[in-house]
Amino acid sequence: MILLILFNTVLDCIIYLIIIIILNLLPLIISIAFFTLAERKIMAAIQRRRGPNITGYWGLLQPFADGVKILIKEVVIPSQTSRFLFLISPCLTFILSLINWAIIPFTYSEKIADLSYGLIYIYAISSLSVYGIILAGWVSNSKYPFLGALRSAAQMISYEVSIGLIFVTIAYSAHSLNLTDIVYAQEVNHFFIILLFPLAVIFLISVVAETNRAPFDLPEAEAEIVAGYNLEYSSMVFALFFIGEYGNILLMSSIFSLLFLGGWIPIFTLFVIPPTVWFLLKTIFICYIFVLIRATLPRYRYDQLMDICWQIFLPFNLLYLFTLVVYNLI
Repeated sequence: MILLILFNTVLDCIIYLIIIIILNLLPLIISIAFFTLAERKIMAAIQRRRGPNITGYWGLLQPFADGVKILIKEVVIPSQTSRFLFLISPCLTFILSLINWAIIPFTYSEKIADLSYGLIYIYAISSLSVYGIILAGWVSNSKYPFLGALRSAAQMISYEVSIGLIFVTIAYSAHSLNLTDIVYAQEVNHFFIILLFPLAVIFLISVVAETNRAPFDLPEAEAEIVAGYNLEYSSMVFALFFIGEYGNILLMSSIFSLLFLGGWIPIFTLFVIPPTVWFLLKTIFICYIFVLIRATLPRYRYDQLMDICWQIFLPFNLLYLFTLVVYNLI
């Protein structure tokens, strides 16, 4: 009887966790799907094209058509490779892109978890995402995916250093590593984009490089290495890489709005707008900047990409942090 009660309790907990995961996962997947549609529409407008406009009214059903097309495709696995590692690497990338959402606060009360060391948690999980890409390039047993994986590893690790120093400066300015406390510090004073504007620009460029987006999409440069680390992937396993990449874009956009734009704090109080809507509007604005950057700037050379990080961003971040500490001590 006791074992039966214990089993039912564990089963109820598992069912509850599954429901919570699904309720939090579905809005993210839908947001990623329509973000791809919005990106294609915006890029079409910039390049004087029509964009998706056939499937559904104004092309609104195009993401669902793309999803069905990916699902019905065959999963092709290279013959001389480890089947388990080949399939686990996109799953690892996809899972790591979702975990960080657990501590993202939409308002003071609307959040799944409230960690006192939130910035460290984000930095740690973001650092792990490079392993999925390295594993995918290595296990594909092909030279072009392997070259793309090496490029991605160097690129992501380099720009994580820049992002880490910015996190240190933000934590020092807000006297906290908690994301809610950082937003509260901007409510008491000013938005950090005003006080730390150079770091906001560097952070935006760094997250573009961190997410392998144009003009820093060197791991996927089709003119040089065909498609990079995901060259041998198809069907749903490729879609996991795709969803993970766009999920990271949404995540980094929300983190930027929390760290520099005050999150849910209203910019003006002329109209009564819910705090969650303010947070979503700021996040959408940063996503729009991501799309504009992709549509307008040409791809950088790899040596230029590394020079920007190590010769410009790293010395500037260290100098800025040192100056800020000395100024506060004086």
